[in-house]
Amino acid sequence: MALKAMPPGVFLTRSAVLIVVCVKQVPASNDVRIDPVTNNLVRDSVEGMMNPFDKHAVEAALTVREQAGGRVVALSMGPRPFMDTLREALALGCDEARLLSSRALAGADTLATAYALAKAVERLGPVDLVFFGRQAVDADTGQVGPIVAEFLNRPQATLVKKLELRPDGHLVATRLLGRYEETVRVRMPAVITVAAEMNTPRYPTPLRIMKAAKADIPVLDENDLDCDPGRIGLKGSRTVVDRVFAPPQPNRHVEMLGGPGGRVEETARRVIEILVRRNCL
Repeated sequence: MALKAMPPGVFLTRSAVLIVVCVKQVPASNDVRIDPVTNNLVRDSVEGMMNPFDKHAVEAALTVREQAGGRVVALSMGPRPFMDTLREALALGCDEARLLSSRALAGADTLATAYALAKAVERLGPVDLVFFGRQAVDADTGQVGPIVAEFLNRPQATLVKKLELRPDGHLVATRLLGRYEETVRVRMPAVITVAAEMNTPRYPTPLRIMKAAKADIPVLDENDLDCDPGRIGLKGSRTVVDRVFAPPQPNRHVEMLGGPGGRVEETARRVIEILVRRNCL
């Protein structure tokens, strides 16, 4: 990630830079259950991991802090098991973490999720930068970051592969647009979604892992955020999942060719015969 070297805080009118990085916990495997009523993923009992794209957002936030000073707060919304992903963010180097969690927030689509996250960002104080991964691997919408920017009424840059901080309080961001790149100038405070091409996420250190395991992570609900009850959870969702189904698994025939002590030449001959029979050669 390219950052123009400068003394801490010089690009802002104050030196206490506040950065928020939003992270999501996604299922660690494809073996998930679907709620038959809401058609949403049942996340409470599923082993999770940090969304891989969000690790690049965490790295971007930490790199900005190293250049400009300040602190990084990791933010997530979901059930209590999402604490694991927030602890991973702390182990990577984030200074603090917050979890948004309550029954009222459950079942949110991207609009309702972004509304709650935006309210949480506002509650944290004058935030200079909000980072997101480009998308989540479980839904692949890439919508939450841009919607949060709209709720906060802040400029945004999406799919960013390179970011430079300027002393005048602007960011110069290089965006990936298919085969092309676009360079934009954005005034802070701003929202950035990070492309995987921007950086290589660091590894957590043993000391940070131990500290993260003992860290106190505050849990906030809709009352703490002063949310409009009609704009969160299922009530605040404007999209409805009509149907969710698993794709049919093809029946595959497995034939063992050769075996212990078998001749390689004979096995190779049988492979060629099968490929010829199936018009593959």
